[in-house]
Amino acid sequence: MTRQFGTVGVVGLGTMGAGMAEVFARTGLAVVAVDVDDEGVTRGRCHLEQSTGRAVARGKLDEAGRAELLGRITWGTSLDALAGCDLVVEAVPERMELKARVFAELDRVCGPDTVLASNTSSLSITELGVHTGRPDKVVGMHFFNPAPVLKLVEVVKTVVTEPDVVADVVALVERLGKSPVVIGDRAGFIANALLFGYLNHAVRMYEARYATREDLDAAMRHGCGYPMGPLALLDLIGLDTAYEILDTMYHQSRDRLHAPAPLLKQMITAGLLGRKSGRGFYTYDGVDSPTAVPDALTPVAAEEDVPAREVRRVGVVGTGTMATGIAEVFAKRGYDVVLRARTEAKAQAAVAKVGKSLHKAVTRGKLTAADRDAALARITPAADFERLADCDLLVEAVAEDLAVKRAVFQALDEVCKPGAVLATTTSSLPVIECAAATSRPEDVVGLHFFNPAQVMKLVEVVETISTAPEAVATARRVCLDLGKHPVHCGDRAGFIVNALLFPYLNDAVRMLEAHYAGADDIDNAMKVGCGLPMGPFELLDVVGLDVSLAIQRTLYLEFREPGFAPAPLLEHLVTAGRLGRKTGKGFRDHT
Repeated sequence: MTRQFGTVGVVGLGTMGAGMAEVFARTGLAVVAVDVDDEGVTRGRCHLEQSTGRAVARGKLDEAGRAELLGRITWGTSLDALAGCDLVVEAVPERMELKARVFAELDRVCGPDTVLASNTSSLSITELGVHTGRPDKVVGMHFFNPAPVLKLVEVVKTVVTEPDVVADVVALVERLGKSPVVIGDRAGFIANALLFGYLNHAVRMYEARYATREDLDAAMRHGCGYPMGPLALLDLIGLDTAYEILDTMYHQSRDRLHAPAPLLKQMITAGLLGRKSGRGFYTYDGVDSPTAVPDALTPVAAEEDVPAREVRRVGVVGTGTMATGIAEVFAKRGYDVVLRARTEAKAQAAVAKVGKSLHKAVTRGKLTAADRDAALARITPAADFERLADCDLLVEAVAEDLAVKRAVFQALDEVCKPGAVLATTTSSLPVIECAAATSRPEDVVGLHFFNPAQVMKLVEVVETISTAPEAVATARRVCLDLGKHPVHCGDRAGFIVNALLFPYLNDAVRMLEAHYAGADDIDNAMKVGCGLPMGPFELLDVVGLDVSLAIQRTLYLEFREPGFAPAPLLEHLVTAGRLGRKTGKGFRDHT
């Protein structure tokens, strides 16, 4: 029989503590909520009243239920009020000395059978436990923000935590309607160990002025389906909290990728902590507000200083999924398209492939039969490069092989008219290498569409050191006309999305390789705890382990970061022919 917790204490009533108090009270538990002073208690009450008020407004709670929930909570400013609790969870700021003092005092106040838990996201549960006389009854209960909404709870056990205590806490988490994941005690646990390296990398990109805050965030939202961009998420978490988590992770891992970006420390010193202070990477309309408002860094719409070239006819080189998808996108928008393949038969087959995709759109009610026929009529198959001579924009979408791409660009350079913009859809190869194969590097840009091109809104517009401003302006204007969301970045490995995504995937493989957690738990932690559409191993199997390995190798060779070196397990799986869904076996077996 698992132990039933009747009264739960919460220490620290910031956003996280107040959210946990709401979760416990919503489940019918009596809650004793404690903060250091009346101001802290008032802040906690406000958080709870606002949160439950939103729940009422959305029809998820009625006024009677709200009153009952709030009535289950007792407020106080002394830890002595927690003496009768069965479980106490601390949620004070992420500083070891502060948490240690709280645990020592809770050990004095609470009965010998009371379980003591920490909501820390990175600090050692083992170290907290030694500040008590009951380390066997100390666990981690890491809720995710906002606690009333997110389902994941990481239950962290130490080498001395009693198995019965772990089982009792897991049962409580399930009673709360949450999804527990039981793991060992190491910095960052699962979710934060994977999340914060990615967030720190995004800050370094922004710090280096590689991309704007808006483009960084839009790239991950539109390119990966993330619910928030990395800089907006840091503002929600709090930059001071993020710094402490990263610093703790770095001191355990000594991985330079976990060393907090210097910009974080500068912003914290300046009081720019994110939403909690009303300003972080973005500016908000008030303290604790989720609403960002324009500020001095907000891009202005009227930035058409550089004239774009006129584009009416588009050439697409390639016959794969990306090439036919891009041809379809342009044709549906009214552009005349020449779809070039190595032979006339392959070109005709590629056009037929577009026709099949357009027909599916008709059957799904997303396109009329007349629009389908008009779009298909705009696409001309071709086998000779000369047929591309009068195109205003050329989009290369052949195999991700630099020699093949350079050969295409040499051929385009010979036949295309002056002023035509030449674009490559490469996802990781240097755009400048393609440009160097021509006599007109100023006309070459990267246009990295995402698959499927018909659906995904993001396009990374990549300019080299040689690209003319007019070519960039033309690429941007075309993307906007297609209904896409262009983001701008420089010509370096991975651009924005892959440079942020694949090191995170590689870190997940390393975590699995170290037997810290299984693939299912890691996937579940990232989907449930961070709201990601797919877990890392699901995504790796979809992308293809060979493709992922090639991108990770490219990133490592470009940046020479030890942390970017491909995980040996990834290399071994590729060598064994386990490439993911395309071979039926990857990190999982697929039928």
